[in-house]
This record gives sequence, structure tokens and C-alpha cells, in this order.
Amino acid sequence: MATLMVQGTTSDAGKSWLVTALGRALARRGLRVAPFKPQNMALNSAVAADGGEIGRAQAVQAEACRVPATVDMNPVLLKPTTDRGAQVVVHGRAVAQLDAVAYHDYKRTAMDAVLASHARLADAFDVVVVEGAGSPAEINLRDRDIANMGFAEAVDCPVILIADIDRGGVFAHLVGTLELLSESERVRVAGFVINRFRGDIALLEPGLDWLTARTGKPVLGVLPYLQGLQVDAEDALPRDAAGDASAGQLRVAVPALPRISNHTDFDALRRHPGVALQFVGPGEAPPACDLIVLPGSKAVRDDLAWLRAGGWDTALARHLRYGGKVIGICGGFQMLGRAVHDPDGIESAPGSSDGLGWLDCETVLTGDKVLRNRTGRLTLDEAPVRGYEIHAGRTTGAALDQPLARLDPCDDAATVDGAISEDERVMGTYLHGVFDEPEACDTLLRWAGLADIGAVDIAAAREATYERLADCVDQHLDMTRVLALCGVPGEAA
Repeated sequence: MATLMVQGTTSDAGKSWLVTALGRALARRGLRVAPFKPQNMALNSAVAADGGEIGRAQAVQAEACRVPATVDMNPVLLKPTTDRGAQVVVHGRAVAQLDAVAYHDYKRTAMDAVLASHARLADAFDVVVVEGAGSPAEINLRDRDIANMGFAEAVDCPVILIADIDRGGVFAHLVGTLELLSESERVRVAGFVINRFRGDIALLEPGLDWLTARTGKPVLGVLPYLQGLQVDAEDALPRDAAGDASAGQLRVAVPALPRISNHTDFDALRRHPGVALQFVGPGEAPPACDLIVLPGSKAVRDDLAWLRAGGWDTALARHLRYGGKVIGICGGFQMLGRAVHDPDGIESAPGSSDGLGWLDCETVLTGDKVLRNRTGRLTLDEAPVRGYEIHAGRTTGAALDQPLARLDPCDDAATVDGAISEDERVMGTYLHGVFDEPEACDTLLRWAGLADIGAVDIAAAREATYERLADCVDQHLDMTRVLALCGVPGEAA
């Protein structure tokens, strides 16, 4: 067993996709590889094969490694509910709602969970490829660190440091990060990777030579800027989220809720040639469109208040009056009902909020979160659908008598999902990933008014991306050195 860790000089430096790329590159060599992220802070999550909740990036990395995702691959997940607090998920289950100060004290307990998960993966796999979080040079977070060098020191693993040259200042990022590490941590850094380079590499080489001379660390590779990657975003909204509608395209608007969750639900729509999808942020007026999709939310009542403050309730009424369609996913589904009740303060202060009232149902938030992977068929035309449930609410009411999907049996779970309004203009579902199956996507877009059907096969696109990423690191990284860091002697492995 060997453990190799990827840390970044900043958030979004490329840690997630480098771990994904290395996972596939090592798996192609016949190695049993597991991804691992000790602590993840994200509202994009997934249901692992063993039934717990993990960060979506680790589910993607497991897929790239050709292994089932398990809760050990992301033992600590923080899901922000406010700017100062988050739900703490340990080994796949929510255990507490803590503010930043309380969580800092909790880190000793969290580290025990992290080390236990790593030990299990180390016993089961040839290589564990670890993703850090943010930057290891956050001085205020060094005490009790479990996400970066604190973990690397605890398990005694080498570290690759990646920086994004597209941001500018790449040499300052790398040298400055090293300067802020302790002596033992600096020794642990085995080399640098420069990410998102475009241009003539000859112009960069003098800087690379200087960097090696200045730090004594090798540059393991310079990775090119890759366009059109189909890798699920770890948390932030995608950079290419908006686009102008052209003739014949279905215009889709998604409010970018302050606590939007699992916005990867929209990846299939973003890539669809017949769809122009736009995330609408704060201060932006709801646009004229054909379809409005209310996304998931980690704080449903607070985000519902945000919608009303931004005029979305009025815009929805006007949109429906003029023939538009509406879909709500998970928290968005709950918002479309008559009311959302949170008697125990699961997501925010205890209380109730009036819903938007477009579906005859209401929701009570409870502490026992539903976590399931589901398959079934849409009631519209029997198109196969698959997705996953991650929600704290229980929804009841007459609207559920006309469900959106009939689901295959799963333990004692309901065999129907969602609702369709009597006039068939409004739909709701608890299924994240409802657009991912091409036939289901075609059905829903046809219902919304798109004439030219031809959904993108997201699963095939992701698989092609994993191969493309592996090809990239095989071509542009010193894989002989990387394999040696993984305990693999030479390319023959």
C-alpha cells in the first residue's frame, strides 16, 4: 500500500481533477486505486454504494478509479447552512450542526474518523490518492488540521503541490506556499504540478528552471488548459454556466440559490445542444424563458425567502400564466408545495414557511435524512430514470397521487416519487440526476416544449473525460516519478 496526496496552492487549483486523472491512469495500469478526501466542504454530494453521503467529487473519483464509492473515501463532509455554520456528516451520516468555532474543537474527533477510514482503504487497495482542501498555507487553520498537512504528517505520505497558472502569479503561489509550511512539511512536498497552461512551453521553461533551483523541488509536469471537461463540479457553480439562446433552443432558467445543492443536476442540460441554460444570481431579474427549474437547497426556508425577496414568486406566476413550465428538484420540490415546516430547526430557526403553492402538498423537515440510489420509470411515457435521494423532508398531500416517477422496490422506500400538477404545468421530484438518463431527459424536455430531442449521454461523456484526463497526465507528467511516489517501480507496472 502507498498513499500519495495532492494539495493545492488555492481552491480550484486543480486538485480534484488531478486526483481523478491519476486514479484513472493508475487503474489503467492494473492497480487497485482508491480516492480519498479527509474533509470536504461542499453542497454537491452523492449517495455512496454503502448507503452514506459523501462529496460528489469523491464519487466521481471512485468512478474514474473503476471502484464503487464508499463513505470511507470522504469520511468528513461539511455542508454549509449559513456563512458560519454547517451540517457535519461523518462516515456518511449527519452527526451535528456546528458553527466554525465548535467544529474547530470537534476536529480531534473528526481526525479519528479520518484515520480509521484511511486505514481501511489502505488495507483494501494498492494505492490511495488523497485530495487536500483549499490550501495547506492557511495559517489560521493549521492547528488541528485534518485536511492537508495535518493528515499528511499523521500518515507520513508524500505530497504533490498543484497551482493554477491561469490565475496568474503561479511562482509566487508555489514559493509562498512552501515558505509558510514547517520544515518537515516542506520536506514532504515531492514536487510541483503547474495546471491550465496555454502557450509555448519554451517561454515557461526559464521560470521552471528558476523554481527548481529556488526550492530544490522538481516540476513533475505542466498540464495544458483542457476545454470541455465533463467532470462534476465539487461545489462552485460552473464557469460556463450561462449562454444566450439561439433559434430553436429551449430557454431554461435556474435561480442560483444562496445554499444551492447538487447543481450537477443541470450538467446534462448545460451540455444539451437544444438547451440554453442560465443560472440567475442575486440582483438579476428572472428572465423570460420556457422552463424554470428550482434546484435543491441546504436551507429550504431561507432560500424560499430569498426567492420571494428577488421577485421569483411573482415571476413564476407570470411564467405559468403565459404557458411556461416549472420543475422543482428536492428542496425546489418542497418549495412548490403549500408549506415547509421545520419544527426542530433542522436547517434553520424552528418554524414554518408558506410554500409557493403550485403543488397540493406540504413538507415536514426531520432529523433522519433519506439517502438512497433509485431507479424507475417516468409516468409520462415510461422512460427509464435513475437518480439519488438526499433530503431531510417528508412530503405528503394529494399532489403525490399523480407522481412523476414509479420507482423500483428499495428496502421499505416508497415506490413512487414526486408530483405533477393537475394542469401538468408544474412538476416536482426528489431525484437528483433526473436529467442524466438520455431518455428521461428527452421526455422532460419534450414536456417543456423542446421539439428537437437529442440528450447528451452524460455517463458516456464522463467516461470519455476520465480517459482524456488519464491521457493528459500520461503525456505531460513525469509518471515514472509519480509511480515511484506510489510505491510502483517503473512504467512496467
